[in-house]
Amino acid sequence: MRKTLNIIGNSFKLTLKELKVNKTRTALSLTGVAFGIFCIIIVLAIVNSFERNIQSEVKSLGSNTIYIDKWDYSGGPDQPIWKFRSRPNMKYEEAALVKERSQLLDDIAYLMQTGGNISHKDDMIQNVAVYGVIPAQMTIQPLEFEAGRFFSTAEFQAGSAVCLIGFSNAEDLFGTSERALGKHVEIKGKKATVVGVIKKEGKNFIGWDYDKCIMMPYGFCKQLFDDKFSNPILIAKGKEGVTTAALMDELKGIMRQVRRLSPTQEDNFSLNSVEAFSQALSSFFVTLNIVGAIIGGISLIVGMFSIANIMFVTVKERTSIIGLKKAVGAKKASILFEFLMEASLLCLFGGAFGLFFVWIATLIITKAANFPVYISIPMLITTVIICLVVGILAGIIPARREARMDPVGAIRSWFRYIQ
Repeated sequence: MRKTLNIIGNSFKLTLKELKVNKTRTALSLTGVAFGIFCIIIVLAIVNSFERNIQSEVKSLGSNTIYIDKWDYSGGPDQPIWKFRSRPNMKYEEAALVKERSQLLDDIAYLMQTGGNISHKDDMIQNVAVYGVIPAQMTIQPLEFEAGRFFSTAEFQAGSAVCLIGFSNAEDLFGTSERALGKHVEIKGKKATVVGVIKKEGKNFIGWDYDKCIMMPYGFCKQLFDDKFSNPILIAKGKEGVTTAALMDELKGIMRQVRRLSPTQEDNFSLNSVEAFSQALSSFFVTLNIVGAIIGGISLIVGMFSIANIMFVTVKERTSIIGLKKAVGAKKASILFEFLMEASLLCLFGGAFGLFFVWIATLIITKAANFPVYISIPMLITTVIICLVVGILAGIIPARREARMDPVGAIRSWFRYIQ
């Protein structure tokens, strides 16, 4: 153990000496490794951060949740748009009928979703996302509030002119979320009292826009907008322990009964599973990671050849030292380990520089795109492993060549080299 530590210490000293003596040559070699590590890790960091954000948003749609809609969210050539457009919209009454016949449902919500303009005094915000909800919405997709509360049972039953607004809308119209409570906003000529401000969520990649929305009880929302033109959907959540597959099978049968479809008729609705969407995203990101790793790997191979080149030169310059070490009894394995350690340390130095530039890039991307990019612990471990593997592969040939050299021949070759 002590002997191994001595070899590691000597290799570290020789590597530092190499960096000082041959600054330009070493810098060029380290640049190749640093660039390769940068290409691999920055791609993995962006892709993993992107996946983490999207999967988090997908989970916010509700675990074990099925979206019943006339549209199929998977798309594809086998899913023509004209076919879905001709399907009937979801109806408010269907939510109660489905819940009444289901044994596996925890709850089901009916959601209107459209767009409009809202105003307060002389201030107006255009193209605001408008959602009309029923009480089950809070059960299936719980909301967090910056200020205020959700609608009461009495407000739902009466179709009261009350609303929730997104954080961005509250700031634009009232300055702060607290000042928005109790104030009135006007939409389609009618005033609604703000009873809550939804907590800021940031940019969303999957369609929901709570920061810039207005949410109203369904009874009030239908007075302003027609269900037929509001892209209504049903959101069904299964009971604890119920599998997504079992829930989808039951819902399909119930929806066919509710819509009185004969055995020969096709479904005029689609069941869109959050779980299936999440799995599809995972498969997509796995492929994206592989492609990114291949692109970065090509750059890393260039860096590996640079390290191999510097190791060939380094070994040649130390031929006499190798001969003397072997003459006094140094073993082949010891000399081999020493040079492999030096090559690995060079790669680790290059990897450290690459990670530094990745860190700078993540800060720039996070600030410029308002999208959090991070370097995870597994990525750091991966970087170390990659550097060690590249160092061993780059140094194995020159190191083995010199480790097998005859002591006398090594000293003689050195004299020929200096002449």
